[in-house]
Amino acid sequence: MTTYMKDIEFASASYKEWQEQATKALKGKPFESLFTKTVEGITLEPLYTEATLIEKLGNQLEKQVATIRTMKASETFEIAQQIYGDTAEQFLNNLQDSLARGNEVITIDSRVPFAWDEAILASIADYITEYTFKFIVQNSNDPLLSVLTKIDGKKKHNVTGFIISKEALALSDFPNIRTMHSNTVQYHNEGASAVQELAIALAEASRLAQQAESYEEFVQKFFVSFAIDTQFFMEIAKIRAFKVLWKAFSKGLGAEAIAVPVVAETSVRSFSKLDVYVNLLRAGNAAFAGIIGGVDVFTVHPHDVLTKPTEQSIRIARNVLLVAVEESNVLNVVDPSGGSYFVESLTADLVNEAWQLFLQIEDAGGLEAFNMQAKIEDVYKTRIQQVETRKASLIGTNIYANPVDEIASEINEQFSDVKRLALPFEKVRENYAQLNAKMAILTFGELKNFKARADFVAGFFATAGVTLEQSSAITTIEEAERWLAATDYDYIVVAATDDDTKQLIPALLQTKQEKQLLDVAGKFKDEEQVWLADGLNGFIFAGQNIIEKLNTVMASLKEVQ
Repeated sequence: MTTYMKDIEFASASYKEWQEQATKALKGKPFESLFTKTVEGITLEPLYTEATLIEKLGNQLEKQVATIRTMKASETFEIAQQIYGDTAEQFLNNLQDSLARGNEVITIDSRVPFAWDEAILASIADYITEYTFKFIVQNSNDPLLSVLTKIDGKKKHNVTGFIISKEALALSDFPNIRTMHSNTVQYHNEGASAVQELAIALAEASRLAQQAESYEEFVQKFFVSFAIDTQFFMEIAKIRAFKVLWKAFSKGLGAEAIAVPVVAETSVRSFSKLDVYVNLLRAGNAAFAGIIGGVDVFTVHPHDVLTKPTEQSIRIARNVLLVAVEESNVLNVVDPSGGSYFVESLTADLVNEAWQLFLQIEDAGGLEAFNMQAKIEDVYKTRIQQVETRKASLIGTNIYANPVDEIASEINEQFSDVKRLALPFEKVRENYAQLNAKMAILTFGELKNFKARADFVAGFFATAGVTLEQSSAITTIEEAERWLAATDYDYIVVAATDDDTKQLIPALLQTKQEKQLLDVAGKFKDEEQVWLADGLNGFIFAGQNIIEKLNTVMASLKEVQ
């Protein structure tokens, strides 16, 4: 008799049973080692079940899901590709081409290399009477805003768009242009956590709502802007949490909640000038998270946006969204992540944490009085520390780096002030490029014994753009001494087993040349002080702060040179 998979039923296991099996698999490590604490202060669990979710939220779960599914300003989302161009003519050609190839929202940052003269403003005015727009301007006197004076009075009611500025603008003649906004992107670029971004969004909304005559007037002009990073589930939950928070915020104002547009863009906080095509993967990850979370307008930044986007990179950025929509059919599902035990739990955690922080900000008298900048700086330092110790990965930058990558010299001023996580690695690579030093790995023993450590050391220095040469497999201490005495390397790292290293290092410290720097791969706490006193430069090991170690090695090399 044939048995089919669809006819087979597996016995369900309880959380307790799973925990027992997981504990056995950990072989002595505590079960709590499977828990991860995020920079938001939220603890991520190794397993989420229906029972644990219901226990956590109870009847609030149904309310949360219902709120998220009704608090979306539009049924779909619009592609908002930013327009680039070195000249006014090129800019207009790119604008027209983008609209023909799938762009839906004319997105312009006013900081361009040409002047906003009458001719180009008149041309843009024609476009924004037919298409929604998103303008990023500096203030109310920004020359790009002069485009609004070019629009015929009869068409002003047809103009729809979003203006992101450092200050709210008053445009009484344009009822469908939203000018009041919570711009959390600027805080995100300084390192803010998802909880801080959500609380800031509400705090800014609170300040603006107090300036309006009514909730209805306020909500017709208001929108929120987010940057979406690479923490996939956290970013999905962030957008979903905002919808829940917005309903609670509206209720606090004594009004029936009206959904407001969520305008988003891919974060460049995690972008790197090293191995730039990885930025494409980061952008794709963030874009899909934003779509699943339920944004209304989305901008994907090109992978080379930190320097100078090309025609190809701009096209790829636009196609990220087009492919995501066409291939995933995600827009055919209402709240695609709804019902996920993990995402629903994470959403609820963000709602609770952000609401409490928002109340603290309000009690303090606003963002400035609360000193939010200092708290964001603390989170930023944590992020940098995680990247520099590889607790967080930046592929192609702090791990799996290509040592022959060259950093582009061009700078896109629009993103020059973003506190990117890759900056310390880009800086150290620039410094090492100016360092004229010969560096190598001394490999001792059989290949299987030293390969792991040799590969680790090679990858460690690859983040600085350095390719270390490697000795042959040296098998005796005498051979190692002869190799070290004859070589002209300035810096050598010994890669061997712990037992071999303990025998090898004392001998090498007695015979190494005076100006040679000798490091060891691995941690040797018992021998550390003696070896350092005898002339060892230091150690290289997993969990070490890469930037601090690389800078220390560079300083030592400069000193002996």
